[in-house]
Amino acid sequence: MTKKAILLVVALLIVSGQVFAQAARDYISIVGSSTVYPFATVVAETFGKTTRFKTPKIESTGSGGGFKLFCDGIGVKHPDITDASRAIKQSEIEMCAANGVTEIVEVKIGYDGIVIANAKKAAQLEFSRKDLYLALAKNVPDPQGSEKLIPNPYKTWKDVNADLPDVAIEVLGPPPTSGTRDAFVELVMEEGCNRFNWIATLEKTDKKQYQSVCHTIREDGVYIEAGENDNLIVQKLETNPKALGIFGYSFLEQNSDKVQGSIVDQELPTFEAIADGSYPVSRPLFIYVKKAHVGIIPGIQEFLNEFISERAWGEEGYLSDKGLIPMPSAERAHYTENVRQLRANIFSDHQ
Repeated sequence: MTKKAILLVVALLIVSGQVFAQAARDYISIVGSSTVYPFATVVAETFGKTTRFKTPKIESTGSGGGFKLFCDGIGVKHPDITDASRAIKQSEIEMCAANGVTEIVEVKIGYDGIVIANAKKAAQLEFSRKDLYLALAKNVPDPQGSEKLIPNPYKTWKDVNADLPDVAIEVLGPPPTSGTRDAFVELVMEEGCNRFNWIATLEKTDKKQYQSVCHTIREDGVYIEAGENDNLIVQKLETNPKALGIFGYSFLEQNSDKVQGSIVDQELPTFEAIADGSYPVSRPLFIYVKKAHVGIIPGIQEFLNEFISERAWGEEGYLSDKGLIPMPSAERAHYTENVRQLRANIFSDHQ
């Protein structure tokens, strides 16, 4: 190693030491997805009870909000782990890299479905993704048949589809910072949008316009942003049987005495249908870990080991009881190896 390289390593060690020496935290800090929150919480509680380490502190910020906090820097002032109900975006990887967060371990923890639910005391509903797109998009194809967009005119579900009830459209859902919102617009809105061939062709000719048409949710009060607290949506559905709510399957599972999932494209949101992929609105869930914090903040490796244990994320694990859909054994084995080796597997294009 050259003298210059040695000096650089020493300088980095000094800076790293200064970053952590200010007030070494004795607990793990986790932020991120409201969907992953209940899974991370039960792992954290188990970890706190069965090891010598403190129970991690977890904050539900939404996936986007979690990445912003996670990518803000290295050191005790910044979280160690972020939960996400979608994969990290390239723009977030670059944001992390710009702030010195360059070694990130991505761990897929399982699968989840997004449900469109209503109160158990109301009639169970059945939608196509085209119905949901027409009900919730800001601008929709002119119902007169011309290939142009108009501001969404639909007020009731019957306006959207004559087979649906004559009830005002009212949907409580996640804000733009939520991974559930990102997944909903991609898996539901975009798929419904693509049922119109002339819009689908825009994806190749004008990607920006295509995304604007297919991903923009109406802002006239029909769609109500309910924050990152999915339990609050469940409570509001109970008091308003005419409303619908959008949240992860785990909350449906935990509140099955209060709410029910709607049928989407002829499939009910059940554990089995999400596991085998027949339910169309399903997505992977993740946690992201700062490798630089492992060994500095006590217990990170041990916490990860608990998360990837068969008793937690296995087919008969306690996370399955909470509504997490386990990955196939080969996929679990792959991510288990990543964790054991702390394999940084997220890279900036500019690294």
